[in-house]
Amino acid sequence: MPTPSVNPSEQPESVPGNANPGALGRAETDGLTTRRPLGVVLIAVVVALEALGLAAAGVWFCIGAFTQESVSIASTVFLIVLTFAVAAGLAAVAVNAYKGFRWTRSATFVWQLLMVALAVPALLSGATLIGLVLLLPALVAVYYLFTPTVVAFSLRTGGETTVL
Repeated sequence: MPTPSVNPSEQPESVPGNANPGALGRAETDGLTTRRPLGVVLIAVVVALEALGLAAAGVWFCIGAFTQESVSIASTVFLIVLTFAVAAGLAAVAVNAYKGFRWTRSATFVWQLLMVALAVPALLSGATLIGLVLLLPALVAVYYLFTPTVVAFSLRTGGETTVL
């Protein structure tokens, strides 16, 4: 008689093949300690740097709001709040991608597609440096998102901690 399927987040620790990402770059698999894949670290670093860049843009927008004349104060405030909200969301994706949560792969992929959509016009208009700065990290992240080691590591669904 087949056993009923079990939610991966509710699997006990003794089940073979249960990946439980740990702290400090290690994951426990079958009682053995393995290293966190390089792709996971690179994805988390790329997304974290993008979050920091977006937060810096938010600070720049705040400075501009107080030093330059604004056509619409409501749109200025909305842009600042939106920029900081997306930066916070990207930071959460970066942290949880490093921990090995599955949902971060789709969020990372969508964000990297947006980065490519910004990079291509920059490259075509002659802003080569800006275009490459936007394009190359996005390509690295997208490449590693689909490697088997990253996919296998990101099978965690959030059993013992709350998932955003």
